[in-house]
Amino acid sequence: MSEQTDAGRWHAEQAADVLEQLETDSGRGLNSNRVGELLQQHGRNKLPEEKKRSWVARLFAQFHNVLIYLLIAAAVVAGILSEWVEAAVILAVVVINVLVSFIQEGKAERALEGIRNMLSLEAVVVRDGKRQTIDAEELVPGDLVVLKSGDKIPADLRLVSVKSLRVEESPLTGESEEVEKSVEPVDYEAVLGDRTNMAFSGTTVTYGEATGVVIATGTDTEIGRINRMMKETEQHTTPLLRRIDRFGKVLSLLIVLVAGGFFAFGLLVQQFELREMFMASISIVVAFIPEGLPAILTITLALGVQRMASRNAIIRRLPSVETLGSVSVICSDKTGTLTRNEMTVRSIITAETSSDRSYEVEGSGYAPEGRLRRNGEDVEPSDDPVLLQLLQCSRACNDASISQDEHGAWQLHGAPTEGALITLAHKGGLGDYQPERLDAIPFESEHKYMATLNEDDGRRVVFLKGAPERVIEMCDRELTADGDRSINRDFWMEQMDAIARRGERVIACALQEGDEELSSIEHDSLSSNFVLLGLAGIIDPPREEVVDAIEECRQAGIRVIMITGDHAVTAGAVAEQLGLGADSEPITGAELSQMSDADLVQAVKDHNVFARTNPEHKLRLVKALREQNALCAMTGDGVNDAPALKSADIGIAMGIKGTEVTKEAAEMVLTDDNFASIVHAVEEGRTIYDNIKKTILFLLPANGAEALVIIAAILLGLTLPISPVQILWVNMVSAVTLALALTVEPMERRVMQRPPRRHDTPILDRTFFRRIVFVSLLSGGFTFAAFMLNAQDGMEGERLARARTIAVNMLVIAHAF
Repeated sequence: MSEQTDAGRWHAEQAADVLEQLETDSGRGLNSNRVGELLQQHGRNKLPEEKKRSWVARLFAQFHNVLIYLLIAAAVVAGILSEWVEAAVILAVVVINVLVSFIQEGKAERALEGIRNMLSLEAVVVRDGKRQTIDAEELVPGDLVVLKSGDKIPADLRLVSVKSLRVEESPLTGESEEVEKSVEPVDYEAVLGDRTNMAFSGTTVTYGEATGVVIATGTDTEIGRINRMMKETEQHTTPLLRRIDRFGKVLSLLIVLVAGGFFAFGLLVQQFELREMFMASISIVVAFIPEGLPAILTITLALGVQRMASRNAIIRRLPSVETLGSVSVICSDKTGTLTRNEMTVRSIITAETSSDRSYEVEGSGYAPEGRLRRNGEDVEPSDDPVLLQLLQCSRACNDASISQDEHGAWQLHGAPTEGALITLAHKGGLGDYQPERLDAIPFESEHKYMATLNEDDGRRVVFLKGAPERVIEMCDRELTADGDRSINRDFWMEQMDAIARRGERVIACALQEGDEELSSIEHDSLSSNFVLLGLAGIIDPPREEVVDAIEECRQAGIRVIMITGDHAVTAGAVAEQLGLGADSEPITGAELSQMSDADLVQAVKDHNVFARTNPEHKLRLVKALREQNALCAMTGDGVNDAPALKSADIGIAMGIKGTEVTKEAAEMVLTDDNFASIVHAVEEGRTIYDNIKKTILFLLPANGAEALVIIAAILLGLTLPISPVQILWVNMVSAVTLALALTVEPMERRVMQRPPRRHDTPILDRTFFRRIVFVSLLSGGFTFAAFMLNAQDGMEGERLARARTIAVNMLVIAHAF
């Protein structure tokens, strides 16, 4: 009996051999006794549940901060000294900061729960020769599973029989095109998207029927492996939080040294009482800590979130807002992000054209807008009989339709490839061409074509479209303006290769005149005397705005890398149009698998396009970029992208076609699935960081001034000019209120012409530090002078209170000035 861990080889073996190794009868399936043994051996077909942190645990985790510890210690000392007002106010500040951090942490991670929700609940199996419906958790390796259209696949299966089976694998692979399945073995090195004889847990059957044998269940399935990778992937702290944490530790050490030093000085040199020096030390601690900073950070980030939302970027975790401003590499998926995810006919070849003189089709997407041109001139299909009949075939031999929604946007109803052809017909003025359909043969992977029998102006005509090699095989003539002639197969093969090299998918169209009595068609009745009308080149075109966005990234020092599950030829063609692939050839997932980690780091330096990738490849690429100290953003939509999104510095999920799993693993969700929105978000991220830096530069001189005033009083042997409660009032109310103006500062000029910040750059550089010291000396000097001038009549009772009040007001005025 083969173990589930050997699942990676089943696609390379014959179906009969797989059944034999799994000790399964192709007609009767497993027997009930054997099922019990296998269930005991492999466990239930489910993913383990993750133990969640309670909200109480998450709340108490917010106390794990050095500055919070210092404030708590200060409150405890104040309480021991019976200074209950000071102790209560300090603890209130602690509670406020903890609550702010708790809210800032955002929603709990639910990505693993989302993966579990993708699994099927029931399965139809053959056991003891009988077909029965069972709980999907009871599946075991060797079970025969019966699939039909609409079924969610309950486990990883090796297909043993198929009938026109097509599977939607985008949740797993990220590619929107349905996959045609077969039972023939594929290469051992084939990546996930090329394993056409496999059906994977969590994907959906869109058409046809099949039977497959279970080769992996639970955590051993592909989706289980992704679940395991999600658990093992470490989620990195954002650069801002790392800087704030480092700043807090340095500040805490400085506070302890200064407070301890002056405590000893006041006690031993100035002969202050122990109680008085404890209060002075508490004042130094409270003065140095910028208690209002968490509130200001939250406000600044929240305002940034609102601005980003208006530009189609939803931030799920508040600290991630600023991370975008530090990004140096954006790893982007192709389909739907760099491209429109709307198949479009770009070129048409007939017997009278060639690859360098083909018909050009303008426009993109499913909007029937765009001209047909040839040699730079507009073409009217009514004046071109060959083109006209190709468009008629595209319209009649088609089950798709397009329509406008309530907002005027054009929507496709049907398969993307057929949508491209129906849109082509509309562009050529044949949107209303609808000959009566008498019979049809739907597309099947076995035959690779679709055919319809139509009544058109009193004639019976069979329209045919499909894979070019199959359609050309069924043709013995080709259509020209002067009529049909013998087909030139070499010419068409050359044109097929030319279109494919541009990354376009090739569809061939043909027709056959039928007898007046013809009322139905079948595969066997379709002869080989079709007339070839031509070829159509279809591609998912790049978004127009993405080219400008990538250029803007280049100016901002941000590198863009395409990582896609699509084929290398298509990826390379799209990358060339976007300006990404001019310097190097795409690297495939199979090539990545052969690379060592060191070779991969070098490959990431030299290449911008990676094709036919799987989840491990994406995760390794993120790690390789991090090895180069790059701050990496990763986009994704399928479940396969979730581990890489979690590992990246900022994960970006697609809001339209992204799975819930991907959205939960990401820090940001794009509501329009558009790469250009990422660039807009980077602009906002850089602006937010600038505003945070301005705010810190404004807040810290107030702390410096307060600390200097306390220190000056200790050195001169005087009563404290400001009390701890007054210091907290300045830090939490006055300074925060004034700093609010800086949180809405507009974007700096040429913000996207600056290179990305290094992620290890400290918040305060030497210039900022010198400015803080200078402003602290000015503000502290004026505050101390105001206290001394008004305390000449005595430092007790009302006179002291009045002098302290004037000193506090002078501090606020100096800070505002």
